[in-house]
Amino acid sequence: MMDLEQKSIKRIKLASEMSLQHYGKPLVCTYSGGKDSDVMLELFKRSGVPFEVHNSHTTVDAPPTVYHIRKRFGELEDMGIKAAIEMPKYKGKRVSMWTLIPQKGMPPSRLMRYCCQILKETGCANRFIGTGVRWDESTARTERQAYETISKVKADKITATDEIMLMNDNLEKRKMTEHCMQKNKMVVNPIIDWEHRDIWEYIRSERIEYNPLYDHGYSRVGCIGCPMASKGRWKQFADFPTYQRAYIRAFDKMLEYLQVNCKKNPPRWKNGYEVFLWWMEDKNIEGQMDLIEDGFIQ
Repeated sequence: MMDLEQKSIKRIKLASEMSLQHYGKPLVCTYSGGKDSDVMLELFKRSGVPFEVHNSHTTVDAPPTVYHIRKRFGELEDMGIKAAIEMPKYKGKRVSMWTLIPQKGMPPSRLMRYCCQILKETGCANRFIGTGVRWDESTARTERQAYETISKVKADKITATDEIMLMNDNLEKRKMTEHCMQKNKMVVNPIIDWEHRDIWEYIRSERIEYNPLYDHGYSRVGCIGCPMASKGRWKQFADFPTYQRAYIRAFDKMLEYLQVNCKKNPPRWKNGYEVFLWWMEDKNIEGQMDLIEDGFIQ
């Protein structure tokens, strides 16, 4: 465990030197409120380097996650560490998941992950950042590489054939250090080679406070309703039904937009609740649609 800790701290120190030299600003520790973020934060504090902490407020995090983030950020500010929560914007205006869905005219999905790019990926431009990305979180095993470039695809011009790598994608081809020239952003992943058990062993041995959702049956914490969470979404909506109602209202507004702007190919959904069931991959309802075959993705 100590070897992993020291290896990660060395990575942070090297990234800090590069950040100060290249950008003239401290390294940024990105923080989502999950277990990996809390381990990252502890490693940053133990490294002794100057750093700032940044959270992108997705507007769809569970209340316990939001409270956990606020508590940790309050503690950081008391320590004199700059900790900022950034509110999302789209086309220069404040946005939330509930206002974004009608604007995009389609629900977020595994193929159309516009929500991640707009609600999570717009912060920390022209900075060197650290993320809690880990290979062990990946469901697909791809060939390992030492370095990579993360490409940027404009969130309002995503197509089904675009290959997008987001900062929170935990693919094995992620590297310890990454350079994103299009975003003018450098990325270091200090705990990329930590496994799931390493994270929890470190949390318990160092008595690190973590998000209480993990004690209530959650193996991961993130946006409520995220399509990447698969079957776990039903539990999320059972625990936080207000979010289900918010999605259905957003889908209703999305249908209103489509009825006006897509008269030649109107949706077969009757209301936002039917969209919600389709989105949750409920096979028992009529009017199932295919995003590509029905013309939503060109």
